Amino acid sequence: MLSNRAGILLVTALAPAIWGTTYLVTTELLPPDRPLLAAVLRALPAGLLLLALTRRLPTGQWWWRAAVLGTLNIGVFLALLFVAAYRLPGGVAATAGAVQPLIAAGLSAAVLGERFTLRTALAGVAGVAGVGLLVLRADARLDAVGVAAALGGAAVMATGVVLSKRWTTPAPLLAVTGWQLVAGGLLLLPVALAAEGPPPVGLTAGNLLGYGYLSIVGAALAYALWFRGIRALSPTTVTFLGLLSPLVATALGWLVLGQHLTWAQTAGALTVLAALVAAQARRRPAAGAPAAPAVPAVRAEVKNPEPQRS
Repeated sequence: MLSNRAGILLVTALAPAIWGTTYLVTTELLPPDRPLLAAVLRALPAGLLLLALTRRLPTGQWWWRAAVLGTLNIGVFLALLFVAAYRLPGGVAATAGAVQPLIAAGLSAAVLGERFTLRTALAGVAGVAGVGLLVLRADARLDAVGVAAALGGAAVMATGVVLSKRWTTPAPLLAVTGWQLVAGGLLLLPVALAAEGPPPVGLTAGNLLGYGYLSIVGAALAYALWFRGIRALSPTTVTFLGLLSPLVATALGWLVLGQHLTWAQTAGALTVLAALVAAQARRRPAAGAPAAPAVPAVRAEVKNPEPQRS
């Protein structure tokens, strides 16, 4: 039987695994050249749905805290992600973004007092190398603005994860997730209208299906699982799970789109998995030191059942 911690790790890992399906859904179902519209329709409707289900608004300091977390975890992160995606080959953007666990580990040490261990550093470097082998191409071009956006997105998301751990609230998990999705979606809305104009007319059934999947599964479900994991695990542990996204995206490209998988990509996938296992392994307490307490079970916090899940 799986330990409680192992179960929480597996459930949390579903979030980046779902996010790994975004590339397939975007290329196969969504209209081209509207990435910011996709970001808005992914975040805002999902947030409004969760608010309607929980009927809970922020109180006191959580008005500005939810705005800050939504800006970091959703709004600014997705904006920088799409800037990087437009200005860089996908492999370069994904490789630059793979530094997020190292940034989160450093911030956790500074803000939360967690230890930055040699094993964490080596696993982080291995994760970047593995993602590079998995998705980087020999003819990939570098663009200074794109690289800065990819690194900035990793730093912003890592900061959001660490602050999500530092700022705790007894509010229901789905409500807090909804607050952040609404805040991030509202931030992205004017940017999308200014950069891309109004939504295109004549959306097909496939387009609507794709947007619906990204909103319900890719946002409402995935972010709730992600924030649930942050409540129970360390930020460093959670961000290492994000390495699953390029792994799943590559696997789907091979399985669904018939893309060729090279030996270098296979080696990269194995390196990413090794980095994930190394990062999740718990340190044994020193002789005579008390054992670390078990991770408490995460209880259901709302009367409404969680929607089936990104």
